[in-house]
Amino acid sequence: MIIDCDSCTMRDIACDDCVVSVLIGGPRQESSLGDEESRVIDLLASRGMVPPLRYAENPNSQERKAARS
Repeated sequence: MIIDCDSCTMRDIACDDCVVSVLIGGPRQESSLGDEESRVIDLLASRGMVPPLRYAENPNSQERKAARS
């Protein structure tokens, strides 16, 4: 899973309660999580130990990435 804060539909809405912010100290341009890390985050979130991953890719993000290139 690649997490690109620029393409997240929750950007500026839920950054303060995002597990990415908890794990890496704030939004970045792009981060990646493997399947195992994603499962661990889901498990920790289900136990209330970290906030759930709220990342949801914006459907228009690919267009914006292409425009920046």
